[in-house]
Amino acid sequence: MRRQIGDDAGVDRIEPDTGVSLVDLGRLRAAPLQRDPFDFVVVENFVRPQYLSAAVADFPPLAKHGSFPLNGQHYGAAFAQLAAELEGDELRHAVEAKFAIDLGGRPTMITVRGYSDGKDGRIHTDSATKLITLLLYMNPSWEEQAGRLRLLRRADDLDDVVAEIPPLAGTMVAFRRSENSFHGHHAHVGPRRSIQLNWVTDAGVVRRELARHRWSARLKSLNPFA
Repeated sequence: MRRQIGDDAGVDRIEPDTGVSLVDLGRLRAAPLQRDPFDFVVVENFVRPQYLSAAVADFPPLAKHGSFPLNGQHYGAAFAQLAAELEGDELRHAVEAKFAIDLGGRPTMITVRGYSDGKDGRIHTDSATKLITLLLYMNPSWEEQAGRLRLLRRADDLDDVVAEIPPLAGTMVAFRRSENSFHGHHAHVGPRRSIQLNWVTDAGVVRRELARHRWSARLKSLNPFA
């Protein structure tokens, strides 16, 4: 079944897996790679605007804070196609070219977030088992100063900012994980939707991370105050 995207007459329609691409790899290829203080790239309108509203509408309905494996979540067809494209070879090749890295044979892992509880956003670098982190935001609007991703020079100063990215739907940030790939954001409470895609060192990392996320989600379901 074909589905309409958006509410307006004449809006483009898609049918999952028919060769229509939701992501605009040309924008990724054209975006400059920033190298100071670590390798990163920011791409606005990474999801093609005519398909964005459907992908946002089909995002998994996550009511609790935390990071959840995509596997096992419920979501619609447009989001399913978006997730498939994120883990596809074409995006991998574009990321490899951008960062001059070989990701062949490296497993991928997708997690999703739907809500911030005010504890998210502490400065960190990501774990050493993650080679490339790609964040794709899915919030239709963002007026607050809190919750905007900050790429940083230091581990102890959230205001020593290299780049600040509002988590607007369709905006993508990707970076090479390193010992100084510091990032975080000011505390935010409320909906904050994002997709995180990682290329990791080996399949064991995926198994361990998914088990950890599932255990964390189980604890949250048992303790609503967690």
